[in-house]
Amino acid sequence: MTPSPVRVYLGLGSNLGERATHLTGAVQLLDASPGLSITRASSIYETAPWGDEEQPAYLNMVLEATAELAPGELLALSQSIENTMGRERTRKWAPRVIDIDILLYGEHIIKAAELQVPHPHLSARQFVLVPLLEIAPDLLLPDGARVAELADPSSRCVVWYAAAPWPQRHRGERA
Repeated sequence: MTPSPVRVYLGLGSNLGERATHLTGAVQLLDASPGLSITRASSIYETAPWGDEEQPAYLNMVLEATAELAPGELLALSQSIENTMGRERTRKWAPRVIDIDILLYGEHIIKAAELQVPHPHLSARQFVLVPLLEIAPDLLLPDGARVAELADPSSRCVVWYAAAPWPQRHRGERA
């Protein structure tokens, strides 16, 4: 049974190789996937690494999408795209070609060994909150906090592109 469409937010990051190209490629692969349609994309932000700070700077962005995939299916899709693009899982917080995180899956709270939603530390990660503020300023997180109250636009995030390098569409509209 296919789930009813649910609004999801995905965080993307890259700090190896052609970072912007990796982000653009991941967006295209996600949007071309059955059961997922990108509805909004933030600008791309250059940010300092989080966790292990001895690595190159990241480019990060957030996507809003409509999903007709169960949470486990969305996780499998995200990991499949990461693997296809050459991500190697060597250690926690290691540099990566691409990282795709499920930040929010509707209003659901998921606590499983393989998936936690909202994403752990979401409320503390400005590299996610600032792009999320850009595309969903009134978004209310499952714990009741508002993105607008948590995001600090004056944080170390630096806008890489003034706008996302792909067209914005209305919810559910396919190119």
